[in-house]
Amino acid sequence: MDYFKTARHDPHQTLDVMVVGEALIDVVTTSQHQVEHPGGSPANVAYGLGRLGVTTGLLTAIAPDARGVSIENHLRSAGVMLLPGSRSLARTASATATLEPDGSATYEFDISWDLSPTAPACFPRILHTGSIATFLSPGAGAVKSLLEQAHRHCMVTYDPNIRPALLGSHREAKAIFEELVPLTDVVKLSDEDARWLYPQKSLDEAAAHILGLGAELTVVTRGAQGSQFTTAAANVSVPAVKSEVADTIGAGDSFMSALILGFLTRGTEGFAPAVLDQLGHTAAAAAAITVQRPGANPPTLEELDAALGAQSVAHYAGS
Repeated sequence: MDYFKTARHDPHQTLDVMVVGEALIDVVTTSQHQVEHPGGSPANVAYGLGRLGVTTGLLTAIAPDARGVSIENHLRSAGVMLLPGSRSLARTASATATLEPDGSATYEFDISWDLSPTAPACFPRILHTGSIATFLSPGAGAVKSLLEQAHRHCMVTYDPNIRPALLGSHREAKAIFEELVPLTDVVKLSDEDARWLYPQKSLDEAAAHILGLGAELTVVTRGAQGSQFTTAAANVSVPAVKSEVADTIGAGDSFMSALILGFLTRGTEGFAPAVLDQLGHTAAAAAAITVQRPGANPPTLEELDAALGAQSVAHYAGS
């Protein structure tokens, strides 16, 4: 089955971004109430891209149940295409997020992940994957196969979004991560991810190690401390945007969506320091908008433009 050549109206239109990974329901629990939101890191990234006006498709695994329908409607509201083969489970996965008074979240998961192998006929401009989908068998094997096919033909971005409760041993998870990095161009991870993967390394050392594995750019996010963009030739620090925090759900995914938008609109200067600085400021602004609102609720392009003001991101024009 051809997952890469698909679109809402024209089956021969190529996607600008294809996201591969889990979609699930976040059950958000506080001391006062419990609310359900569509979530899952890859689905959040796809939704964020759709909100930013990017032609995006999501290859995932959900069930034809009430929660699956909720996820489909959520994605459709942002213009995201659910790609063929995605309605494949008997029960849509869920994650229970318990919010602490400071807005941080801890998670418990009810998830299975499977994905049918496919041989793509054409490729998006950017393929993004990450999170549970790249670690949890049997679907992780199909994701790796897709990256093996895609990485010579399009940009590949990867956010491991480590969830220790769902992983095997540290050694196994690190091995999976390091097998995927050479198939990618950009690796974005949080400081918590980096410290979990490489507890003996500083953040700078972890970033350099990931570049040594084959990535062209490593982005380490550090919450309120900002983010670090590292290439073989440059190391650029970008401050976070100060904001009132409702919760942190989806902030990293919103950062990733805006980062991918930046890759689509960056022009011809590659990863020059000035480009990295602009990418970082755009992504930080998107994350700051998201944390001000409950759940994974990323900005529209208009909201992001308003937040950036004179440094507004170049407008995306679909190919």
